[in-house]
Amino acid sequence: MVSTVGSRQSAAGCDDLLVPDIPQRSYAGQTADARRKHRRSRLIEAAVDAMAENGWRAITVDKLCAGAGLNKRYFYENFSDLDDVATAAVDDIAAQVRDATLAAVAIVLTESLETQAHAAVNAVVRTLTADPRRARVLLGSVASSPAVQQHRGSVLAGLTAVLVGHARTVHSVELESDPLARVAPAFIIGGTADAILAFVEGSAEVSIDDLIDSLATLWLITGNGAAEVARARLDQL
Repeated sequence: MVSTVGSRQSAAGCDDLLVPDIPQRSYAGQTADARRKHRRSRLIEAAVDAMAENGWRAITVDKLCAGAGLNKRYFYENFSDLDDVATAAVDDIAAQVRDATLAAVAIVLTESLETQAHAAVNAVVRTLTADPRRARVLLGSVASSPAVQQHRGSVLAGLTAVLVGHARTVHSVELESDPLARVAPAFIIGGTADAILAFVEGSAEVSIDDLIDSLATLWLITGNGAAEVARARLDQL
């Protein structure tokens, strides 16, 4: 007896034309891909825990997997080594900050610069302080490997570039042609990072609302001042 599938394949002249897509098998209502993403998330959370508690230098793959409650083989399903999972943790936190900030600013884009600055600072501060581990991992108060430190620096430089782009738009001045374009944003980001870390560590005894208001004011003072100087220099050319 010739199978119907075999006959149809021969008639089509190409086996794969009539083979339907095979859906992923699900387990407990989750697809294989969803379970893999969940395991990846658990490993990243375990890495954030270890980094935030300054325990990264003593971490091993076995310890990290134990913290995530996963078999060691699932680590290598997602990451090549410990630096790989640590940089993924930094990237995830940075993405949360960037997305929250851009979304907040987009809502008030037609309003005053003061309103935009406050919205941006509010998003940054609340995203990081909602889970102090995020601040410690992203802003660098925890020890990690040189590779992770270098990656963290690159990530913060990327966030600084977002700030530069926004400043260039709102101030209508080609700030990139002035040295202040490279110094002022880094100054703002670095100062903001130190202030947030001081807050989460308890050494800055202010309310979160006062922290946000103060940082927004400092952003405006620095940004407006830098724009004025840059504009004056351009006028002199």
